[in-house]
Amino acid sequence: MTLDVFLALLAFAFVSSVTPGPNNMMLMASGVNFGFRRTIPHMLGIAVGFVALLLSVGFVLGGLLAAYPALEKAMKWLSAAYLLWLAWKIASARGIGTGKETARPMTFTEAALFQWVNPKAWTMALAAMGAYTNATAPGLSVLIVSFAFGLVNFPSVSVWTTFGVALRSLLANPRRLRIFNVAMGVLLVASLWPMLRH
Repeated sequence: MTLDVFLALLAFAFVSSVTPGPNNMMLMASGVNFGFRRTIPHMLGIAVGFVALLLSVGFVLGGLLAAYPALEKAMKWLSAAYLLWLAWKIASARGIGTGKETARPMTFTEAALFQWVNPKAWTMALAAMGAYTNATAPGLSVLIVSFAFGLVNFPSVSVWTTFGVALRSLLANPRRLRIFNVAMGVLLVASLWPMLRH
């Protein structure tokens, strides 16, 4: 892979990672409700889980999904159902986290596993592998694409947690926090639309 192609890949990885989607909506809500430090495992889980998804798509699953379109459709609807449940959990959250309540941020493992049912993550992984892998060196190019996303993913998603943390004082009022959480739940549901209409 030439330097100019790698730089284009980094730009693609950054833009696709930093733009709104299920991960980023949940991170902003977690930043508001639990703060930056308690959201770090969630951010790390996204970064590691997405690289694992990329490697799997690059080495195995891309061909399987192309061979069995019904499998891709079933995965989309499973993802949609899970995202609707997460949207309800966000929308029904009651207050800013103090560490004493039963509500908690997503764990590392939960966030890593979530990448497997996140429609945006699948779209990004398939697009990245389709556009940037090279038939003459497929294994190496899969590793390079995964490395590029690993490099930019954590800084990209941490922006959304920081946005959430910045809103904490504004949303200390329970009524405003309730409105914010409902809005985040609605936006999470809305983020499904582009993925499901294809």
